Amino acid sequence: MESKVVIVTGASRGIGLAVAETLLAASHKVVLVSRSADKLQQLKEQYPSKVAYLAADMTLADTAWRATELAILTFGKIDGVVVNHGVLSPMTRIENASVEEWKKLYDANFFSALALTKETIPHLRASKGRIVFVSSGAATSAYTSWGAYGSSKAALNSLAKHVGVEEPVITSVAISPGRVDTDMQKELREKGTEMAKKDYETFKTDFEEGRLIKPEQSGRVIAKLSVDAKPELSGKYFKWDAAELAEYR
Repeated sequence: MESKVVIVTGASRGIGLAVAETLLAASHKVVLVSRSADKLQQLKEQYPSKVAYLAADMTLADTAWRATELAILTFGKIDGVVVNHGVLSPMTRIENASVEEWKKLYDANFFSALALTKETIPHLRASKGRIVFVSSGAATSAYTSWGAYGSSKAALNSLAKHVGVEEPVITSVAISPGRVDTDMQKELREKGTEMAKKDYETFKTDFEEGRLIKPEQSGRVIAKLSVDAKPELSGKYFKWDAAELAEYR
């Protein structure tokens, strides 16, 4: 099997780390981006010829360019991109919203994703590659106090759809990873007090009763899509366990 080169953002923990580990176990090469370097350095030491990493904030103006250049200078190509980074807060009702805080969230969840997409398109076009946007069920549902996060993920879905239309040789997919046992779920349980009580309780109960998805479960699907997603999936949004993705699980 040909070794592919994949950029993975938010790669130091949770879903991003699971995606990176899955790709490396399958003998692919990765360019990892995260604000925290410790775990990335550990993976570099474990897979010295297969890992390059950049410890940087995706919202900084030059990070998308630096990650793209690192991939090309180190491995000579880009076959896939996993846009996984993002933030949940602010979690407030719209009537209490800070427009500036919403803008910061959109920088993290959408505009930095747009920047990385724009930078990598020429290389993905050359490789007939894939780009996977890690979305959320909140992109198509609404919860009290989730307006900033949910609408930013809906925008990400739309970006995936537009890439699919504009770039026919690139396969662009948005994936909801489900309720995954990550730090974001912990933050939700701690800060989601403005949610409707019945909605908040479902998240809390799923955690307490062990029903949260392990990062490796949906991470494995995302990793496989980043190197093998079929063109007929392009421009579409799926839940990680959708019937259409059975062959990637």
